[in-house]
Amino acid sequence: MPSLSRAEAVARRAAISVESYLVDLDLTGDGPHFRSRTEIHFTAVPGAETFVELKPARLLAVRLDDRDLDIAGLDENRLPLTGLDGRHILHVEAEMAYSRTGEGIHRFVDPADGETYLYAMSFLDEAQRIFAAFDQPDLKAPVTLSVTAPPEWTVAANASVAAEPAPGRWEFVPTPPLATYLVTLIAGPYHVRRDSHDGIPLALYCRRSLAAHLDADAEEIFTVTRQCFDRFHELFAERYPFGKYDQAFVPEFNAGAMENPGLVTFRDDLVFRSAVTESQRELRATTIAHEMAHMWFGDLVTMRWWDDLWLNESFAEYLGTRVTAEATRFDQAWTTFALRRKAWGYAADQRPSTHPVAPAEVTDAAQALTNFDGISYAKGAAVLRQLVAWLGDEVFLAGLNAHFAAHRFGNASLADLLSSLAAAAGRDLDDWAQLWLRQAGVNTLRVESVVDAQGRYEEVAIVQSAPAAHPVLRPHRVLLGRYGVQGRAGGVELDLDPERDGGRTVVAELTGEPASVLLANDGDLTFAKLRLDPRSVPAVRELLPSTPDPLVRGLLWGEMLDAVTDAERPVEDLVQLIAAALPAEREVIIVEDVLTMSRPLVDRYLAGPARHEALGMISAACRRLLLAAEPGGSIQLAAARALIGAATEPELPAGWLSGAEVPAGLAVDADLRWLLLRRLVVLGAAGEAQIEAEARADRSATGEQWAARCRAALPDPAAKAAAWEIIVRGAEHSNRIVEATAGDFWQPEQAELTAGYVPRYFVEQPAAALLRPGWTAERIASDAFPRYAVDPVTRELAAKLLGRDDLVPGLRRAVVDAADDLARALAARQRYAAL
Repeated sequence: MPSLSRAEAVARRAAISVESYLVDLDLTGDGPHFRSRTEIHFTAVPGAETFVELKPARLLAVRLDDRDLDIAGLDENRLPLTGLDGRHILHVEAEMAYSRTGEGIHRFVDPADGETYLYAMSFLDEAQRIFAAFDQPDLKAPVTLSVTAPPEWTVAANASVAAEPAPGRWEFVPTPPLATYLVTLIAGPYHVRRDSHDGIPLALYCRRSLAAHLDADAEEIFTVTRQCFDRFHELFAERYPFGKYDQAFVPEFNAGAMENPGLVTFRDDLVFRSAVTESQRELRATTIAHEMAHMWFGDLVTMRWWDDLWLNESFAEYLGTRVTAEATRFDQAWTTFALRRKAWGYAADQRPSTHPVAPAEVTDAAQALTNFDGISYAKGAAVLRQLVAWLGDEVFLAGLNAHFAAHRFGNASLADLLSSLAAAAGRDLDDWAQLWLRQAGVNTLRVESVVDAQGRYEEVAIVQSAPAAHPVLRPHRVLLGRYGVQGRAGGVELDLDPERDGGRTVVAELTGEPASVLLANDGDLTFAKLRLDPRSVPAVRELLPSTPDPLVRGLLWGEMLDAVTDAERPVEDLVQLIAAALPAEREVIIVEDVLTMSRPLVDRYLAGPARHEALGMISAACRRLLLAAEPGGSIQLAAARALIGAATEPELPAGWLSGAEVPAGLAVDADLRWLLLRRLVVLGAAGEAQIEAEARADRSATGEQWAARCRAALPDPAAKAAAWEIIVRGAEHSNRIVEATAGDFWQPEQAELTAGYVPRYFVEQPAAALLRPGWTAERIASDAFPRYAVDPVTRELAAKLLGRDDLVPGLRRAVVDAADDLARALAARQRYAAL
């Protein structure tokens, strides 16, 4: 189906304006379809011609004012509307298909109890799978929804119910003006918890089979919600404008969450059924805060077109992290951002698929979908954090509040926001925007030092560089921190100005100071990769255990991980640092991320005995962490998970699975049992019989996904063949089952077994990607890429595939990024082959 282009959206916006949508859905049938009736009130300029979008299973009737239109005029997802002039009413009746891919109205049957659950996901241009729509973000209009459903169900939507629902019938009050991509509903026997805060009705929803788990965490979720509302109301003059605030945890959701006003939807993995770490709870809190920030950035004021996606996601990422750190018990959220989120942004900004935070043009909606990445989220948020440091918080917030007032319930662009900020600051921001928002690429800040015979600095400089593909140097406000073995010994605030100093800034203040470890972005205020001077690198091993600030430790670990990724240091150096310093770490996000981010480097940059030795050293570090960890605490759980994943022999996972020698306080619950079983499967120490037995004991959606992972990981030719069929042809399977299968198909231990599937990926993925909508297709293509086939032949196959001109955007983006990761692994293996 054609993707709406920016040019088409601009032309349609000039031709029509939408007054309202009345949408009536009948969800009572047991079959694969539901009935949709749409009434659109709109006005058009004289002589206008346009189209309305819908993706029906069967179009039943269309009426424009008093004349019936030929339903045969529907061309894929577009129905032409001609002869327009003034006010019109369009009636569309259709049968729509339920989905298993997380778009439109997703239908899910819970394996735990057989109950059916529905939820609507209209993002990015999938409202047309639910109702007829002018499906673009700048044609906002109030939506009045009515739903017929089984009377025993619960139905909720963006707005409140207009009155007490009649049995099987729910009618909702009109919403404020909404973009079509924000329209949602849930329907089914959902479990609900209610509360209120500061005049705002609150509710939490989940499947009945998760009710006990939601009840256990409801107070924590409500507390975070209350705290975030209070902080946002302190920051913004405009109060939350959408009435009630429901949060629904829904099954098989593609994203982490979706900011539908009045009814935010989350993936129900965030309803924890097993033991989790504090960093997982922090992730849930930042997700709640992120989606709440969207109530202002995206919902109250909506971007005109997807080229200003950053007005949604960069602001929500920045404010979500900030408000979590300022208002909740998760006060180390910026440490998580520095180590996890910015690493995502740095990786995305170095790949061939990089793009500006605010691209000059996004040609169509399909291209827009590929920009939901580490640049639009993490880089944009980091850029905003630096802007706040430059302008001052009071000025920044004054500009935001002026922006909300000027565009309330409307649409805005980059120019609109810059105008509001510039007026508040009394300075022009065009040069800043050109450097930071309009140009791609990440800078590297490298410290250089010369030390005299007495161990004092003769000269210190920060040298800024940029990649050849994006050779732009930028101004940076940074703190150059100076650290001794006992911790921080001082720092110098610097404005790095490439126009003034040519990219090399001499730090005269440190001349004559004792030599120490120098950290170029202490406080993490700018978006730039870091490199320590050669003298500082070996001192990090002693510095990490003695430095009390977790953000500093996170930055030092991040610097090492990034240097290894870029093949500037061997992965063995990282493993040795893990062995020496990680067992003393007491911040769980650092433990988790160092171990999680190290594994792909070990598995792809090393092979054979070198990889086996590295896994042994990581295992030893995890054992030391376990011995020192508080029983039942987050560090213990994080170390146990990593120890299981690094096991090269089956004795430990088999013992823990049977209950033998389990560390005191470690709960071998449902998810940990699956983790143990999956490792045994990879090692060839468990098979289909054990998977089936575990699946019978865990008849849940999560259990089904774990079973799919384990079956994909079986070192058996028949199992691999069956898994491959699911990946490339399994359209009948849900998005989450296919993703689980793709994610565990490739294993470093099974390179010989899966070698024949490497060329098959490049032959079969183009057709497979057409079976699923864009977001799901890109994720599966990424997960299914032969990431452990680190060989020049794999790179050649990727290049050949990318030479085709018929690839869907999601597949092209997935292969471009995966091939770039492959090139880094090849470079590291070649450079350090002698180690």
